[in-house]
Amino acid sequence: MAIAEQDEIRYDPYDVEVNADPYETFRRLRSEQPLFRNDEYDFWAVSRFDDVEQVLKDHRTYSSAKGNILELIQADIDLPPGTVIMEDPPSHTLHRKLMARMFTPRKVAELESQIRELCAMCLDPLVGTPGFDLIDAFAAIMPMQVIGMLIGIPEEDRVAFREQSDANLRTEAGQPMDAKADFGNEKFFEYLDWRMDHPSDDIMTVMLNAEFEDEHGVTRTLTRDELMIYLSVVAGAGNETTTKLIGWAGKLLADHPDQRARLVADPDGIPGAVEELLRYEPASRQVARTVTEDVEWYGQTVPAGSAILGLIGAANRDEGRWEDPERFDAFRPSVPNLAFGHGIHFCLGASLARIEARIAIEEILKRFPEWDVDHEQATMAQTSTVRGYDHLPLILP
Repeated sequence: MAIAEQDEIRYDPYDVEVNADPYETFRRLRSEQPLFRNDEYDFWAVSRFDDVEQVLKDHRTYSSAKGNILELIQADIDLPPGTVIMEDPPSHTLHRKLMARMFTPRKVAELESQIRELCAMCLDPLVGTPGFDLIDAFAAIMPMQVIGMLIGIPEEDRVAFREQSDANLRTEAGQPMDAKADFGNEKFFEYLDWRMDHPSDDIMTVMLNAEFEDEHGVTRTLTRDELMIYLSVVAGAGNETTTKLIGWAGKLLADHPDQRARLVADPDGIPGAVEELLRYEPASRQVARTVTEDVEWYGQTVPAGSAILGLIGAANRDEGRWEDPERFDAFRPSVPNLAFGHGIHFCLGASLARIEARIAIEEILKRFPEWDVDHEQATMAQTSTVRGYDHLPLILP
């Protein structure tokens, strides 16, 4: 009986030990229970690449309108318009088209020199030291500074905004997230009011003046409440996940010093390394949807109204898609993965995150070609949404 209990597959998204290393559980789910049922927390989950991709791309059957986080779906609360990532068409189509104005190729490309300057500002003072915390000293700072520049958050408020955004995702160890998390930051009202009288070339000014035809056929601009939600969503999404991506770069390149040395010698390989980091350790390990009609998976019926998780972390290591997927290979031929989602909700900020990660790794390797991780002092973030480090102390030679 003890053996049977030991062999039972159990995926608990709030389990601290599972979150520390979920990949053996994910491997068994793909192999033995590709449709998994958790009665305790009342959700279903799929783990194979093709299945997770199907959930992400079929927005009619797998809806985002009640949220894309399990706790929000189960709380059954009214979500404010403009959250975009938690909407279905037609409102999603309208709001995403507006939000896309924030991430044009020109606006993203224009940030590259500023991103390098930010990297230098953070990293140069660390040269010659015995070590530093990669998250505290760099990975938690640079992404918020970049998104703050893009949107128009005053520099003096960026740290406080990052801290609030992070706090909204934090949980007590082993516990679900508070489903009453804020969807907006009211500080944006102050910024918006000031920008109305002091227009600039930032996104806030663009969005203040953007005219569109809404779902009622009325041509108008966004309300202050809508703008507050828009900007809060973009700022929050552009902060936490990129921080985690840079953290995983520090951890995995320390674990694979031979690959790190190759990247030092040939920085042209860094964009490919970023793709492998995204595949191997996606910051968002899962995404939730609500099933709109009864669906059949592997001979079982998932009833309409159910919450279903697409396990991105499991899908990105599917043996049917990658050879030896449990091996980190910064020089692996690139095959598209699901780290940025798929379908109508594919991450609008993907290009910016890739640029940030590429430049961050380039600038780190220029200054620090070697390092080790102080594993005893490293700590993982306690969240049910993203996976990565809160603290990652590096030891320099």
